[in-house]
Amino acid sequence: MKTLFLAAVAVCLGVTAYLLAWPVSVEPRAWTPTPDPGFTGAYAANQALAGAEFISLPAGEYGPEDIAVGVDGRLYTAVHSGKILAIDLASSAIEEVTDTGGRPLGIEFASDGTLWIADAYLGLLSLSPMGELKTVTTQADDGSPILYADDVDIAPDGRVYFSDASTRFGARDIGGTLAASLLDLMEHSANGRVVVYDPADDSTRVFAEQLTFANGVAVEEGGSSLLVNETGTYQVHRYSLSTADYGERETIVDGLPGFPDNVNRMPDGAFWVGIVSPRAKAMDSLASRPWVRKLVMRLPASARPGPTRYGFVLKIDSDGQILSNLQDPSGTYANTTGATELPDGRLAISSLTEPRIALVTP
Repeated sequence: MKTLFLAAVAVCLGVTAYLLAWPVSVEPRAWTPTPDPGFTGAYAANQALAGAEFISLPAGEYGPEDIAVGVDGRLYTAVHSGKILAIDLASSAIEEVTDTGGRPLGIEFASDGTLWIADAYLGLLSLSPMGELKTVTTQADDGSPILYADDVDIAPDGRVYFSDASTRFGARDIGGTLAASLLDLMEHSANGRVVVYDPADDSTRVFAEQLTFANGVAVEEGGSSLLVNETGTYQVHRYSLSTADYGERETIVDGLPGFPDNVNRMPDGAFWVGIVSPRAKAMDSLASRPWVRKLVMRLPASARPGPTRYGFVLKIDSDGQILSNLQDPSGTYANTTGATELPDGRLAISSLTEPRIALVTP
């Protein structure tokens, strides 16, 4: 009996020592989250996404992170395997347009037909109308590498703005976009940024810094400002692109009930914001306790906070007013990253994890 007791004590001491001292890759910072409004008011729960139609992706493909409409009327999407797929809505035919060999996330067409691609593993890429894939930039002009290119948009003057979600946890180095994002959100060290590539002089400059997981970016109609989703703080910011106050920031949405992902400008000048998951109460409650978050990182991955299956997209105007709120609490189509309006008025909904694209009439 004494031997068993001593063995139990030894195990307990060993587990305690592991939880308190085992090295982890994060150095959590204390922060104060805005109150969670929950699914009330402008964010009231509903079933608007529950009746979606679906376009299944080819076998083995999943994670249509972003969707753009080409000049040919087809839907283009970036999937987890590294491929860019084009979907003909009339015939349901799906064509592989290119394979980046990385993990393409945000995609956007320029007026000349070039498809700009934010690839989490490879940096900023471009695909010409003739099908030539090119790596445009992998680092800023100051020498800092782009470790997690996330979303992209093009200003009327030709400059390409894209987010570098984390300069601490590279998506390829960590072993995937989700793993790297969870580490960055758990650490909360505000190391994300927005970068701007200027084809006129081939420069790559840092535009905005100190963002906790910089995510969706969208240029406002006319090019006067840039909307940026800051996933880790549940906020949407608007940065001026005007010469007089270039780079000045205003927070237009604060205290979202979930983690904002992509943001896409629509023909009417409004924006659709994807909410990839509702807030995790555990993460908010541990915001002021970095040492506990470090302890949590020593637990098995299955015991740590992660995304919840839930469907949720928001439409906002350029001042951050909520115009529309579409949800599916059942999570039939979940981990929604964004929405793109189609010429026929329907919405194409993208996802971090789904093997299909959802189509809904708002």
